[in-house]
Amino acid sequence: MKLLSQFLLLIFIIFFLGACSSLPTNKTKLPKEAPVVIANDSLEYEIMIIDIGFTAYLVSTAKPEGFYTQEYMENRNSIWVASWNSRAQNPSQFNSRIYENIIDYQSQEDYGYEVNYKLFNYFLFAQRKYKINLGGGFRSGRIN
Repeated sequence: MKLLSQFLLLIFIIFFLGACSSLPTNKTKLPKEAPVVIANDSLEYEIMIIDIGFTAYLVSTAKPEGFYTQEYMENRNSIWVASWNSRAQNPSQFNSRIYENIIDYQSQEDYGYEVNYKLFNYFLFAQRKYKINLGGGFRSGRIN
């Protein structure tokens, strides 16, 4: 009886390994997420956001263009840029892997709707992803 149970166990293991090896495997690499480029040719500047998940956030979670006014986003962006830059300048106090670069955003400059929209949504995305609060009434866990 013991020999029979060992034999059945061996058959089961062989069958299991064979079944596992015959399952289709997805060895293809997922495509790299394309960076989101924020640019305005007339002002000759460009911001490139390379943060995994941001492109998907823009498509799936962000409010559609037109939901917020440009003025609203400009006001939020000004607050969030100031907070971001303060943290970027203090790498001993804040995670330099999050706050890698200073953002040169001049509140008196008209960057247009699209630029403000993408920057605004990046700040919303970053607050959610990194569980940070850049101020201005948004909590890291809940994004309006």
